[in-house]
Amino acid sequence: MSENTAAGAPASGETSVEVDAATAATSDALLSVEGLERHFDGVRAVDGVSFTVAPHEVVSIIGPNGSGKTTTLNLVSGALRAGAGTISLEGRRIDHADPARIAEEGVARTFQNGRVFATLSVRDNVEVGLHSTLTASRPFRRLSRLFLLRWIPLLGELFIAIIGTPASRREQKQIDARVESEVQRFEARLGPRRDDPAYSLSYANRRRTEIARALALQPKLLLLDEPTAGMNQSETAEVLEQLLQLKADGQAILLVEHKLDLVMTVSDRVIVMDGGRIIAEGAPQTVRHDPAVIEAYLGRRRGLGGATDDVVASAAPADETPAATTGDAATGEDEA
Repeated sequence: MSENTAAGAPASGETSVEVDAATAATSDALLSVEGLERHFDGVRAVDGVSFTVAPHEVVSIIGPNGSGKTTTLNLVSGALRAGAGTISLEGRRIDHADPARIAEEGVARTFQNGRVFATLSVRDNVEVGLHSTLTASRPFRRLSRLFLLRWIPLLGELFIAIIGTPASRREQKQIDARVESEVQRFEARLGPRRDDPAYSLSYANRRRTEIARALALQPKLLLLDEPTAGMNQSETAEVLEQLLQLKADGQAILLVEHKLDLVMTVSDRVIVMDGGRIIAEGAPQTVRHDPAVIEAYLGRRRGLGGATDDVVASAAPADETPAATTGDAATGEDEA
């Protein structure tokens, strides 16, 4: 079986459709990753990975623990520098850009372990996500990329923060409206807590705050790293509903997730990684029956010795079992 293709052989009538779709995705790609590599002390965490994400497409990356999923997201977002390969957004290379520049280009992300500013309110945490979009409040912003001239935009920002200008005040009103719209996206959970400090939130609500912060940027591409980690079944269902709404709105998403029922429901295409490489790629129903995928999750003997058609959908890495009890349910909180 060749890499970057699903091992399961489709019916002859389906082949041309899949090939045509792949060709179209490559030519019109929003994100294009080619030959991506990252090694850590000889360990090939990401080894020759290539894929695309089309505009308005939801692509999920799945695989066993340690397969290179989060490292791939870190490379795309600029949190790590690739050892080899290229990453392009709308045809422009971003693999040498820093995370701030990549955010300005329209890529927003969440993190596997949920990162919020503990002492800031929910509203202020969401507003932080808009920093890269500021213009009136960040004069001379292009000079911030020049080391010897960084003090000029800093002084400009300080002046505007203290004195203010009509343009900066108009911009702040626009920011307030956008922040409020993202809080309302999670109104039942975050609405009553919009002014509460993030440290007072449950784990699940900190994850919601982080997702709202990423969406406030109105990104071209949204990177989500295990957005339902630590959530129970009802909380996961809420996130699934919100992801389906984002999909309906045309948001392009690159998703890393262990909960495979969610992945199979929301994804247009699924990429399976193991050992830093792509071992299968295709439509969710094609990938879920792929023998190589079943083997990666369950092992050679179990995977090929009588696994049912739905075994991949019900399989999850060992670390996910306690996850359902680590969210609000585990602490006895009921924030509905």
